[in-house]
Amino acid sequence: MNIDWKNRKVLIPAAIVAGALLIFCIVFFINKIIDHRVPNFQNTRELYVYPGNTVADIMPFLVDSCEAKRPRSVARAFKKTEKIEVGHYTIDTSMPSVYVERMLSHGWQTPIKLVIGGTLRTRGGIAKKISSQMLFDSTAMVSAMADSSLLSKFGFKPANVFALFVPDTYQVYWTESPEEILERQKKAYDDFWTEDNKKKAADQGLSQMEASILASIVKGETNYEPEMPSIAGVYLNRLHKGMKLQADPTIAYLLDYKVNRILYKHLEIESPFNTYKHAGLPPAPIYVPTKACLNAVLNPDRHGYMFFCASPEFNGTHRFAVTYSEHLKNAREFSRALDARNAAKKAEEKAKSGK
Repeated sequence: MNIDWKNRKVLIPAAIVAGALLIFCIVFFINKIIDHRVPNFQNTRELYVYPGNTVADIMPFLVDSCEAKRPRSVARAFKKTEKIEVGHYTIDTSMPSVYVERMLSHGWQTPIKLVIGGTLRTRGGIAKKISSQMLFDSTAMVSAMADSSLLSKFGFKPANVFALFVPDTYQVYWTESPEEILERQKKAYDDFWTEDNKKKAADQGLSQMEASILASIVKGETNYEPEMPSIAGVYLNRLHKGMKLQADPTIAYLLDYKVNRILYKHLEIESPFNTYKHAGLPPAPIYVPTKACLNAVLNPDRHGYMFFCASPEFNGTHRFAVTYSEHLKNAREFSRALDARNAAKKAEEKAKSGK
């Protein structure tokens, strides 16, 4: 048998090249399937991409914090990526590398939960509460709340913007603007003010704005929801009888909520918000009213109470009275209890200091 060594010298290298090419193709397609189809992360993590962030900035997060099983897969997926979109994203354990790349390069954001609640009684406080959960800063939110032209689109003014906010938890995108947040608030406001609720306000002799103003005063009086309808009932009784509301929260509003106790001298401040000097409701809300406060105004307790004061038990409840003399008795009990508590506190502090 004659062997053609010349042809063999040609065929062997060709076979080696073909084999290497076949292996390369197999590896290539296996990697492609892995990159596109196989989950690659061991931890679910929240990723915030800020303006100016690059692929190099977020790679350590994907590899280390999300614990990529195959770091090379992540590198392959982002090899040709030139830009990632600003936003909030959830990287979870079901995602392959290519999906994460597409999510970040196309801006497929995960919504966040925007919580609007708590103590919302100043524009700065509202702006800080919202902006702390969003990409924009508090100055942008303050500016939006002071923008007459912008607020007019929603039927509000800077003076009464507190009524636009409806405390709740909202699904929003982290990159939304202050204007978009206000648009969401207008929708929530409209959703609350159904025809039935409008009728309930009218039955109390109130417009929607007046109901919000009174609800803001109720909010300033208490956080104890079971008593809100009773407190709303007291103020409605006073309104219907033409009495001055004499609401301490309106004085606290005038003092920028910087005092712990309202004194007689504070009642002399001249302002349309001073309900000790002027009858009727103040011109705008003094607080962001909650749904519970609004519902208390729309569904008040029917009673004959005209007065109330804080309970001497300091448990967040109040004592109600029909007559002024009964109210004075309750007020004196509270005052004595407050003086006793303050004295005990001072004695405790003195004992601790050793003086």
